[in-house]
Amino acid sequence: MYKWILPSLSEILAENQSSVAECSPAKAERQWRVSLAATEHLLLNTLAAASRDTTQGLVLAAPAPLFSQPKLTQSLQTVTFTAKPFNPLALMPFQMPDAIASANEEMAPHESVLSLLPADPLGAEQFCLVFTEKFRLVLVLATHKNGKKTFSFSFEPEVVQQAWRSLGARVMLANPEFFARLDTLVQEYSPVAPDYRIMIQFSQLLLQELTEAEETGDKEDKPCPMPNAQCPMPNAQNPDVELLQAFAHEVRTPLTTIRTMTRLLLKRRDLDASVINRLKIIDHECTEQIDRMELLFKAAELETTTSAKSPKTQLTPMSLDQVLQQSIPRWEQAAHRRNLTLNVVLPQQLPTVVSNPMMLDQVLTGLIENFTRSLPAGSHIQVQVIPAGDQLKLQLSPQFGCKDSSKATIPATPPIRKALGQLLMFQPETGTISLNIAATKHLFQAIGGKLIVRQRPHYGEVLTIFLPLEVSNKHKIGAKT
Repeated sequence: MYKWILPSLSEILAENQSSVAECSPAKAERQWRVSLAATEHLLLNTLAAASRDTTQGLVLAAPAPLFSQPKLTQSLQTVTFTAKPFNPLALMPFQMPDAIASANEEMAPHESVLSLLPADPLGAEQFCLVFTEKFRLVLVLATHKNGKKTFSFSFEPEVVQQAWRSLGARVMLANPEFFARLDTLVQEYSPVAPDYRIMIQFSQLLLQELTEAEETGDKEDKPCPMPNAQCPMPNAQNPDVELLQAFAHEVRTPLTTIRTMTRLLLKRRDLDASVINRLKIIDHECTEQIDRMELLFKAAELETTTSAKSPKTQLTPMSLDQVLQQSIPRWEQAAHRRNLTLNVVLPQQLPTVVSNPMMLDQVLTGLIENFTRSLPAGSHIQVQVIPAGDQLKLQLSPQFGCKDSSKATIPATPPIRKALGQLLMFQPETGTISLNIAATKHLFQAIGGKLIVRQRPHYGEVLTIFLPLEVSNKHKIGAKT
């Protein structure tokens, strides 16, 4: 029997699945994160061939947007549900329907935020409903009063439809006009059973994570009885790692809400140019900090893995040229904000490297961001990409006060860095908190690379990253600037 006027999503899945069982919060949260990662990969695979300007799906999520990949944010419409006492819609209480209509006459904007009633038990659940032409999917992580958690998911069309009816009823009560638009969007993606190949892809992604857990020799910590979910590693980490995970999550969630509201405002056509510029600055700063928090969270997650081997994410051949085209403008912008200059020297032809496409850009950008924060104003940074046998070498070297390396000198007082627990460093002069070298090296190992840090006279700290080349692309390449 339902405990509220409308069933929660976990209650709907529990009615339709006999295998759902309560387990420890750590296990359920691990299952949730692994399944979300598999869903993101599945979406990237199934939406890859379509135009980036075409809306290809709808995501209903809580308590914050779950997918940050540009390909997904540009291709999927997102509606976020929040149970926080602060209602983001109060910023424009009677203008949300108009903002939606002005953004697009036929459909809602790519990002919207709706609130849940305080007494709604759905507020204790994290969920994700995905609607695309190829599949429908619902994932739910529920927190119960006894402290236990359950994770469950379903591709079953009728189960997903029931989840939507329960969620849609809540939208109808709070905002009937928005419900009509949202229901029209949902109906565009017919509730058909997914192709068996979709299920195979999803299962393979989950099994790959499960296989990595088994390779660690973890035999004692058994998973709760939920198929296709990864068992967490023994919880032997230092408490500061757990604190960092919680901190990153708590910072990321409100920043995501602020960014969503900012992007909604940017869709309006009645704003002054100065207001638009300031909103764009807010959007950029939120995105930068969200990415930093995501990197901190991933670094903390890696520390929970106890293995003789370095943990590896999914490594595939990828175009480094495409990553650099997107990244270099951001690197230059980060340097410019701190009154630094940056020069990137690239080979004539960039070969294919083997890494993780989703993480490489994020890890490189985070490294360069921290690198720029440690240098005094007026410094120059050279980033050089050159072949090194079976690897590609990317080297960052500072030149203080002069672009001519032969005349460069290191600053009189190197930046002071203090350790904060196992993973972080604190720079008192700037108030900057960043990952320490060991955690950063661990991140590069996870994406198939290697980071070397050296102190050199007249150069200061020099960072060198090695990435493995794809076997078929180990050829000679010349340099260009």
